[in-house]
Amino acid sequence: MALFKSAEERRIERDIKIRQGIRRIEKSIREQAKFQDEFIRNAQQARRIGDTNQYAFIRNSLKKTATIRKMLERQLLAVKNALIIKRQAEASADFAKSMALMAGEIGKLFGETDLVKTQADWEKAMVQSQTMEERMNMFLDAVEDVAAQDVELSAAGDREVVTDEEIDRLIDAEAEAEHQKELDKLAGLRAELNSLKQQGEKQK
Repeated sequence: MALFKSAEERRIERDIKIRQGIRRIEKSIREQAKFQDEFIRNAQQARRIGDTNQYAFIRNSLKKTATIRKMLERQLLAVKNALIIKRQAEASADFAKSMALMAGEIGKLFGETDLVKTQADWEKAMVQSQTMEERMNMFLDAVEDVAAQDVELSAAGDREVVTDEEIDRLIDAEAEAEHQKELDKLAGLRAELNSLKQQGEKQK
């Protein structure tokens, strides 16, 4: 392992860490979706047996799960946007470096007078690159602030990201969907029986 890493090696390592972070957030979102489905089934069961205490407990757990999932989705979107800005900044830096190299070659061909202009162009390109990097850093700071505020507000309970009414509608919607599936199955069985009955009558 080299003692000193090149700028390109450090950039690749940062990209790998960012992609790993995105995959972890996506995995967490999938896990929260599974938890949500399990809580919905448990809430429906508690309501069927008339256990109001368990229903209230499960509804609160479902509400917390939905809140966490929304927060993770917002964080995932913010990280993806930050990654785009990072790539834009890198593209600007690559462009500036390429222009600097070409300007240097042009300066060698046309003499010192043009080399002065080349130096000015190079400095201008560097300033533009630094400006893009500063914008990216400001954006990342803003993303961290928003994520921190989300966590604080969720912990303090200052606002409801997901209301009790939304949770009840979610549970009811899932229950109606399950009921509709059962009705569809029964309708399919009736149609199949009628078809068999008609075939039997034709044979007679």
